[in-house]
Amino acid sequence: MLDETLLDDPEALARTDRGGLLRGVADSGARVRTAARNATEAGIPGLQPDGRPRSVLVAGPGPAAACVADLFGALGGGNCPVTLLRPTGVAPEPGALRWNLPGWAGGLDLLLIAAPDGTDPGLAALVEQAYRRGCSLVGIAPAASPLAGAVQQARGLAVPLATTPHDAEFTAQGAPPAAPGLLWALLVPLLALADRIGLLSAPAATLTGLADRLDQVAERCGPAVATHANPAKTLAAEVADSLPLIWTEGLVAGAVGRHFATAVTALAGRPALTAQLPEAVLDHRTLLAGTFAAAADPDDFFRDRVEQPEPLHARVILLRESAPGALSAAPAARNAALEHATPVSELEPEAGNPLEAAAELLATTDFAAAYLALAGTGS
Repeated sequence: MLDETLLDDPEALARTDRGGLLRGVADSGARVRTAARNATEAGIPGLQPDGRPRSVLVAGPGPAAACVADLFGALGGGNCPVTLLRPTGVAPEPGALRWNLPGWAGGLDLLLIAAPDGTDPGLAALVEQAYRRGCSLVGIAPAASPLAGAVQQARGLAVPLATTPHDAEFTAQGAPPAAPGLLWALLVPLLALADRIGLLSAPAATLTGLADRLDQVAERCGPAVATHANPAKTLAAEVADSLPLIWTEGLVAGAVGRHFATAVTALAGRPALTAQLPEAVLDHRTLLAGTFAAAADPDDFFRDRVEQPEPLHARVILLRESAPGALSAAPAARNAALEHATPVSELEPEAGNPLEAAAELLATTDFAAAYLALAGTGS
């Protein structure tokens, strides 16, 4: 259940939010501007690329790096294959993971390492592998970290991780690994790089527009805005007592949906499932008609509503990209859910480029996951 009195009490939310979840989302616009400045100072605009890489490999710990790879591929529109590298085991060094390049990786490929703390010796070993294979190399990590030094020694490009004045405080208080806002510190320098090598269009003006859109979402979804006028609080209240089925339409919306499911689980400790339209209805048809269906409890009339909690029922969350004139599977999906008495929540960004659409969807769902984590009585 959701404590709705806490949800509409900004001061109580601030006291509860010791890990800085809401501040992390609200500061996303400022973090984008700092990351763009760091990318410029690191020399990305002055690079003279020989051409597009054959493939892009992305490595890094935690859900933020996974979302970076997902969004990087979605925003690129298939111009270049993007592969997320995952740890293959535990390395001999204490606390280190083992990372390996694919056997085919070599001089035609680009390795991007997104490391929030830059202390994993396993990633430094991955840098050595990339150097021996002749891969191009870019690392996003704290300026004084061991990983940044390893990237520089391997003649790669090291970009300092964008930080805010609140980061040290939240880290000391145990901010979770899925903390909102971190994604933009890792993604923005890579967008600037992708623009320079021709994988996608993300010039300085586009990154400025991205930061402005994030600021607008922060104003609309911040803790001072009441639930009835706040799309993120509304979404959190709707998701609170349900099994979210996150149905997405479009590559960017798909990446956002997977990130939202990860955030709901990592921050609020709730299960969530994702699927892409039009296959989503088929993939989740058993959930719509089975024990999680809204009408699945024939004895609900006799349930003691004081002693027995509400049973968990499915709720569809539709995430869509704005695509004027494009055919959409969303109306049919909505009807299929409602025919099974399954409630539907919908998010669709305002008009803008794909990057601004991603920013609006990501920030709104990050706010929702944070509210669910803070005000959910079972979190």
